[in-house]
Amino acid sequence: MAGISKSSLVPAAVGGLAVLALAGWMLNSRLSLKERLPGEDQAGGGGPAAAAQGAGKLTKGPGEPADLRGDWPRFRGANWDNLVTDPTPLAKTWPENGPPRLWSVEVGEGFAAPAIWRGRVYLMDYDRAAQEDALRCLSLADGREIWRYSYPAKIKRDHGMSRTIPSVTENYTVAISPKCQVICVDSKEGALKWRLDLPQEFGTEIPPWYAGQCPYVENDRLILGVGGKALVVAVDCLTGKILWRSANPSRWQMTHSSIAPLSFQGGRQYVYCGSGGLAGVNSEDGKILWTSTDWKIAIANVPTPLVVGEGRFFLSGGYNAGSLMARLAGQGDTLKMETEYRLESKVFGAEQQTPIFYQGHIFGVRPDGQLVCLGLDGKIVRQSGPANRFGKGPFLIAQGMIYALDDNGNLTLAEASISGYRQLARAKVLEGPDAWGPLALAGGRLIVRDLYRMACLDVSAK
Repeated sequence: MAGISKSSLVPAAVGGLAVLALAGWMLNSRLSLKERLPGEDQAGGGGPAAAAQGAGKLTKGPGEPADLRGDWPRFRGANWDNLVTDPTPLAKTWPENGPPRLWSVEVGEGFAAPAIWRGRVYLMDYDRAAQEDALRCLSLADGREIWRYSYPAKIKRDHGMSRTIPSVTENYTVAISPKCQVICVDSKEGALKWRLDLPQEFGTEIPPWYAGQCPYVENDRLILGVGGKALVVAVDCLTGKILWRSANPSRWQMTHSSIAPLSFQGGRQYVYCGSGGLAGVNSEDGKILWTSTDWKIAIANVPTPLVVGEGRFFLSGGYNAGSLMARLAGQGDTLKMETEYRLESKVFGAEQQTPIFYQGHIFGVRPDGQLVCLGLDGKIVRQSGPANRFGKGPFLIAQGMIYALDDNGNLTLAEASISGYRQLARAKVLEGPDAWGPLALAGGRLIVRDLYRMACLDVSAK
């Protein structure tokens, strides 16, 4: 989802978000940073998903879906890579005051970012006044609410509340709340299909600064790293039934990092960064295929593993973790992860946002705020320079251009090129602070957010 700032000590979302806080803040804060809600496994192995406490309600609004093509249905887009494939022509520059703002809405304090599907915008929000988690569905046309599904949830401010991004399909939408309640609703009407309480079902420990992992859905199965009694689980999205659960002998706990699907030797596996290290699990039955303690971040593991080839993936993090290129080797019972190289954080690390693999290179923002392009050998190909810094904000790539939002709501458009940094446009589009929620772009509409407000910008070519 996202990573963490050393200077502001606060998380961003998502993912994935993620979305976290600083080590110093965590050590010195008088607030409780870990809320533990361990519970017994009530549903039993493979049983139907348990219902969370607190009755939910569905509220209809006046909004109507927009008649616009293009979807951004989950964290990092449809292909889980933060690359826009929608062919809607995009503007290559903007006027000085930026692209037109079509609408904006107030949102609960946090870093949760939207998904876009069939002219609708989906946001996992928190309503402090009502003390409710709220999965909201808004019109992409004007931001008016179409419906919301909400339920009681008491959450204290821990530099924001919600940090995750829903996963939307034709038949259902899956979302994760700050305190690790998973809900599945009808995508069009918002009616509840099932709910799952991860602390109760698996003994999941709610991460510091609340949940930042974004739901990964594949073939009608929700894949989540839950920690506690199971490392990774698969849930049938249509019924809520738990299909399999991985062993977790070392009792690794949930982090803010999301699942990374990986192909290797004709098989499919899911890579997950738990609190104690890294593991790959079989996509069919959840069997642990390999584990490694070569990569772990004690305070906050936020960016998602970035797959850069068959059996090869790139890891990055904050808190001076730097980055690491890994490759799988062996087969069967001898399968293992090998480290190809490590980079110090001054070369490359990622505190909040997962890098992007594009045209055989890795694009990301390192801790000093510079946008960097790396070769797969770990060597810097180009960097934006000290005059062009982007903080801990989100970025995505579309039609050969990179959109990057900094902490204070300044949006930059630049060429996504390995030959050098060339800025095309820049404008302030949000007031800030902490504009860390991942971007979503579909149908020429770019959705951005800061700590308190979400806005829709028209970035299409006129």
